[in-house]
Amino acid sequence: MRSTRFRREIEQLSKRVDEIQNKRKVNANDRAKEATQNAFTWVTQYAKTWNEHWIEEGRPDPYEHFPAYSYFRTTFELLDCERVHWFEKSRDLMLSWSLVAYLTRQAMITPFRGVLFQTQKEDKVIQLIEYAKCLYRTQPEWLQEAFPLKKPIEKQPGLELQFANGSYIAGIPGGADQIRSYHPWGYLNDESSFQPEAGDCYNEALAVVKGKIIFNSSAGPGWYADARHDIVRTEED
Repeated sequence: MRSTRFRREIEQLSKRVDEIQNKRKVNANDRAKEATQNAFTWVTQYAKTWNEHWIEEGRPDPYEHFPAYSYFRTTFELLDCERVHWFEKSRDLMLSWSLVAYLTRQAMITPFRGVLFQTQKEDKVIQLIEYAKCLYRTQPEWLQEAFPLKKPIEKQPGLELQFANGSYIAGIPGGADQIRSYHPWGYLNDESSFQPEAGDCYNEALAVVKGKIIFNSSAGPGWYADARHDIVRTEED
């Protein structure tokens, strides 16, 4: 009689523990969804950038959240609306950081979503991958646990960030032929004015990228400046 009652008590206790654990999982999932509900919320409250000039600027720490400026919100909302985007950037606007953040969040929260970053030189695209890794690494631990990586971040290649959900971010140097072996959801071409094959890269991206195509550059002569301002040149030009 006692053993039967004791067994029932154990079963009830075990059931109660399971209910508590399940509730915690649901709460954790809800918390993660709230934190990543949009790019603006994620970067202004949970993920951080680094500032190489933090000492000179009198900042307390090199790592900080994005400032809650309205133009960040507007930029992210615009990215949600269209497939192809053209940006002319200023260094002080943190636009490259913003575009990396937008695409990193997409890969992090959506399974099997590939993202490609491209710059003219490999060392520059490694820097963009480092931006993505910084944003991921500076999140709270509970948020990293909600969106885990395929393997620890320090063991990932310099040109990749892979998630356990099957998504990835990969970096490639300039050249249209570099894109052809990928079929990503998102594509960022950074400093497009300084890539001789930027026009060919654009045409290739139109063929293989199914989601967002983003070109971003500071001022400079060439195909991107002409395309951005609807200038058509003849061979005589």
